Amino acid sequence: MNTATAANKPLFDAKRIREDFPILSEPLDQGMRLSYLDNAATTQKPLHVICASDDYYRHANANVHRAIHALSQRATRAYEGARDRLVDFLGAGSRAEIIYTRGTTDGINLVAQCYARPRLKPGDEILVTELEHHSNIVPWQIAAEATGARLVVVPVEDDGSVTQAAFESRLSDRTVIACIAHISNALGTVLPVAEMIAAAHARGVPVLVDGAQAVAHMSVDVRALDADFYVMSAHKLFGPTGIGALYGKRELLEDMPVYQGGGDMIETVSFEGTTWNELPYRFEAGTPNIAGAAAFGAALEYLDGIDLAAVAAHEHRLLEKATAAMAGIDGLRIIGTAPGKAATISFVMDGVHAHDIGTLLDESGVAIRTGHHCAMPLMTRFGVPATARASFAMYNNDEDVDALIKGLESVARIFG
Repeated sequence: MNTATAANKPLFDAKRIREDFPILSEPLDQGMRLSYLDNAATTQKPLHVICASDDYYRHANANVHRAIHALSQRATRAYEGARDRLVDFLGAGSRAEIIYTRGTTDGINLVAQCYARPRLKPGDEILVTELEHHSNIVPWQIAAEATGARLVVVPVEDDGSVTQAAFESRLSDRTVIACIAHISNALGTVLPVAEMIAAAHARGVPVLVDGAQAVAHMSVDVRALDADFYVMSAHKLFGPTGIGALYGKRELLEDMPVYQGGGDMIETVSFEGTTWNELPYRFEAGTPNIAGAAAFGAALEYLDGIDLAAVAAHEHRLLEKATAAMAGIDGLRIIGTAPGKAATISFVMDGVHAHDIGTLLDESGVAIRTGHHCAMPLMTRFGVPATARASFAMYNNDEDVDALIKGLESVARIFG
């Protein structure tokens, strides 16, 4: 939860922010400027984050916790300091509620196996929506197959939205957990998660929220949402790959069996039995991604100096500009037009495969994503094998939109 007021932050300046990201200043082949519009897949990293990883390996390379020497103390401060930043960023109640994971997928799997699976029995239901990423479908299928439970799917409307009424109509006395995206990675749809959580809780159903796409675009307060579990990845948040976080309400985490066994998650070990460490460490087996945590903390520190409300307004302006311009391109159709959507545009073009769109745009320095976006059920819902997807971040600007539109107009001429 980015709690500092806008008045305490520098005036938002996309040009200045772009200069913080070294890769965006590197020319591509033949000196082309990079217009990076694949931010829903992963974001670029500011120099502050890159230096944090480098600094760990140069000056603090040691394992965390138990050792008493200076390097271990430095590593532990960086590792646990990032956790403290996550507490503030997400609005958690305590550091015991923040579990380091390998990313969003790992966090969902942890909850599926440690919370849901022990509670599921034949005939029970797991509620998901039709627009979920595979990472918020497959772990629940695995848990359901192992226990005799089943998935119940909340449908997506023609504009890509998921209505509160549709969600509530699928809740039942057999629902054990509801699992919903905060923002769709494929369409940019923003779900009414606070209302959905309230409706689920009215029936005693806990809710996991996939926040991978949300945390870089809006302030998140897990306690205000009353989320039971909230998962995220650092690399979607201008941080490193291979690390993320799971927020869980303490009373739920304390009642969950351990996920993996090994170093740091134990209190005592003997051949007669083992006792577990306290939260959050009981879910963090083995040597962690310490450099990743240091860089994760640096990403949160970087974002703490930026007004996320101004970021959202900037991204929305780019979204509106791109959407209006794309409406004038013959044969182009946007998939997903839900009101209030995030700055992501999925689209198809008559007679052109999505991969061909991506290839031709790449030749002009525009990087987008093409394919099913790990949302194959959603592609089936809209009757398309794949879409092209342009997704914006705070360092994008009008020049990026202009390059995208110019490239798409060229594609339309080639295939027209």
